[in-house]
Amino acid sequence: MAAFYAVLERISAKEEQYRYQETERHILEEQKKYEFAFPCKFSILVPAYETKETYLKELIDSVLSQTYGNFELIIADAGTSSKVERTVSAYSDKRIRYFRLKNNGGIAENTNEALKRACGDYIGLLDHDDFLTPDALFEMAKAIENKKKTGEEAGLLYSDEDKCDSGGERFFEPHRKTDFNLELLLSNNYICHFLVMKAELMKELTLRKDYDGAQDYDLILRAAGRLIREYGYLRAGEKICHIPKILYHWRCHEASTAVNPQSKQYAYTAGEKAVGSFLEEMGWRGKVLPTEHLGFYTIITDDILSGWGKVAGIGGEVIDGRNRVKAGIYERNGNVLFRNLPVHFSGPMHRAALRQTAYALDLRCIRIAPDCVSLFERTTGMKYKETSRTSLFWWNRYQKNDEEWKNVSMAFGKAAAENGYRLVFDPDCICKVNRHGELKWQRRRL
Repeated sequence: MAAFYAVLERISAKEEQYRYQETERHILEEQKKYEFAFPCKFSILVPAYETKETYLKELIDSVLSQTYGNFELIIADAGTSSKVERTVSAYSDKRIRYFRLKNNGGIAENTNEALKRACGDYIGLLDHDDFLTPDALFEMAKAIENKKKTGEEAGLLYSDEDKCDSGGERFFEPHRKTDFNLELLLSNNYICHFLVMKAELMKELTLRKDYDGAQDYDLILRAAGRLIREYGYLRAGEKICHIPKILYHWRCHEASTAVNPQSKQYAYTAGEKAVGSFLEEMGWRGKVLPTEHLGFYTIITDDILSGWGKVAGIGGEVIDGRNRVKAGIYERNGNVLFRNLPVHFSGPMHRAALRQTAYALDLRCIRIAPDCVSLFERTTGMKYKETSRTSLFWWNRYQKNDEEWKNVSMAFGKAAAENGYRLVFDPDCICKVNRHGELKWQRRRL
């Protein structure tokens, strides 16, 4: 049935009419003149291996065209031929630092060799066949400066991205990401490109050879874990900055995972291993399993409420009589995420079928952690009582319309966050409204 609904969703989906909009020239010129109160230097690391000349030239040109010029481009050549060296030698810019590796140790070890030579305050990772938008480093530097102006320091930054064809001319599949979302990150490496990290943090962690193929994912998870352990989930989220702008073009060709996910099956196995390592380091119990979607994972655990840090509640979606989402995850502005999506569909980037952190969850389909029951009752004015694994039958006693449920759900989400807790959406948790307006619990979508 899962395969049937996946095909149906693809047939039903409307392809987005996307066209990458370059930043206007006058804005780029203004960026070049901007004087930073807190300037920083970036080290861009590129592990190269027999890179096609046109790809490498476009990469180098994209870095040299940055409107923020305080950077170094470090190219670690693991190839056996001289093709990469010949391409680089055509450039005289001293910000380019090329060196030949003694042997090919794999992408993690090759990147680590470049990392040892990095002198910047922040490190950026760039694949050898991809390229940046001209404002990529400016936007990163501006976000770092904005954090410093508030007395905070950015530890990890990432942007939105899109894909392009092998010629670098046609752009498609924009990935507009969410702000830091721990549970979503444990389901999929949604952060991906363009990734920039505080130099001290990356040099302390380094990339791990045993996770080649998912080395960046493993690095991101360990960095997030380090920040969470040191500052707590909410403060860590302040140090992990999402720049909601496409700054990275991911090139698609036959050998890339962007166009052919099967080309690097080992990468998905390494990703599964990386998530498991994160759980172990955090002391959280759970078994990581792949989903039917390559590169996406689920975690089987007995009870998130008692063993995954400060989780105030876990819940799911309220489904209407047409089997479409009517409530569930509320965004900070009160919008319902996935509203009207058929319950069997997984949504863009399969997100509707992934566990994720939520600002607020509909209280008709939620379980509250024992240590948050009193907070719940004070905030909502309702008594909490569980029936079996959920409390939704109990909520049938409270006669509220959808808007009233949204308001009380948002209030509890706000209160939970103010007290240092987070809420977790579980796609396997849904309840359906019958023709009498009553709620009925059922296990997930299929």
